[in-house]
Amino acid sequence: MFKIGYRTLKTAAGTTLAIFLAQLAGLDSFPSAGIITILCTKVTKKKSLGAAYSRFIACLIAMVYSTILFELIGYNPVIIGIILLLLIPTTVALKVNEGIVTSGVIILHLYTAEHITLDLWLNELGIIIIGIGSALLMNWYMPSLENKLIDYQQKIEENFSKILMELVNYLHTNESEWDGKEITETTKLLAEAKTLAFRDVENHFLREDDVYYHYFKMREKQFEIIERILLLATNIPSKVKQSKMLGEFLIELSNNVHPQNTAIIYLQKLDEMEQIFKKMELPVTREEFESRAALLQLMKEIEQYLQLKHSFKGLPEPKKQHEKLKVGEN
Repeated sequence: MFKIGYRTLKTAAGTTLAIFLAQLAGLDSFPSAGIITILCTKVTKKKSLGAAYSRFIACLIAMVYSTILFELIGYNPVIIGIILLLLIPTTVALKVNEGIVTSGVIILHLYTAEHITLDLWLNELGIIIIGIGSALLMNWYMPSLENKLIDYQQKIEENFSKILMELVNYLHTNESEWDGKEITETTKLLAEAKTLAFRDVENHFLREDDVYYHYFKMREKQFEIIERILLLATNIPSKVKQSKMLGEFLIELSNNVHPQNTAIIYLQKLDEMEQIFKKMELPVTREEFESRAALLQLMKEIEQYLQLKHSFKGLPEPKKQHEKLKVGEN
């Protein structure tokens, strides 16, 4: 289906504005301002600002090299090659090599003029400034990603709950008909959510870190633990009394997957349950011994799962347009 995205609209509007302003200012080669705008319009504010900086510095360097070499040696295609041989390593060393394409356009303008004057310099600077300025103006406003981030957060938490409940079912029965689709789905959701959260970080100049990005990183680490827990659960030889107790704990845990932070409550409950286990009678068969040992290892993994959440400060309260999240946490 044909679709016009927000970035496409910004690029089109910015290019139109740049060419209009350059033409209004009476600049020669004014369409080049539109080309610069296209090159500088990026998906985030930081990337756009970085592209603008790189292109401006690279163009200035290209203008200096061109002025010196064209005027001293002559206007010859070979000189263009020499300028590029100097320009490319210089921009790479200064980490502004993103501006090589734009500076190439400026070099060709100067070459075509066959004589570099102050007016020509000012003309090229005007094209560069208008092109970059139009792109930055278009990228000044970025639509909020918070709603999408909250959607990802809620879907991931729903999947965590489902996976934990499937673990409970297995601990209670030692059988499962689960197809495991939530595992694959959650892997994909976490990757997409982290990418989107990082994009949100790059749209805030004054924010050094982003709570959503750290949230999804934390969930990713928790998910790795969940995968290990599932593997441990499948290696429990038989159902024992402790399996049911741990299952009850996991039911409560699965019903309270939430972005806020009260994991300390579940850490305390887990510790209390471990103390109860220690006071219970010792296993009398090898199979029971192996089952209880596996459960103990499983509890250690759950503890790490909760410690990760405990170290996270929690997400901000969602905005009014989103439904209120259920109370509870893990």
